[in-house]
Amino acid sequence: MAKYRKKPIVIEAEQWFPGVNIDGVITENGKPRITTWEGTMFVSRGDWVITGVNGEKYSCKDEIFKKTHDPIDEPVEE
Repeated sequence: MAKYRKKPIVIEAEQWFPGVNIDGVITENGKPRITTWEGTMFVSRGDWVITGVNGEKYSCKDEIFKKTHDPIDEPVEE
């Protein structure tokens, strides 16, 4: 099987906690969720809400996010 490496792209992400208002996260019946291109994803305390390269939103568990993303300190040219 061929192997691939993700391209290094800059994304926007915010960590979600109850009471934090993040664009795209909707709470109904006490269950926060986000609508993605692949359907509805539920958002849990501490999950990261990521804006993808095409403006799409999706959530990522904190432990996975920390393994796959590094913070950047310098401005990025787009």
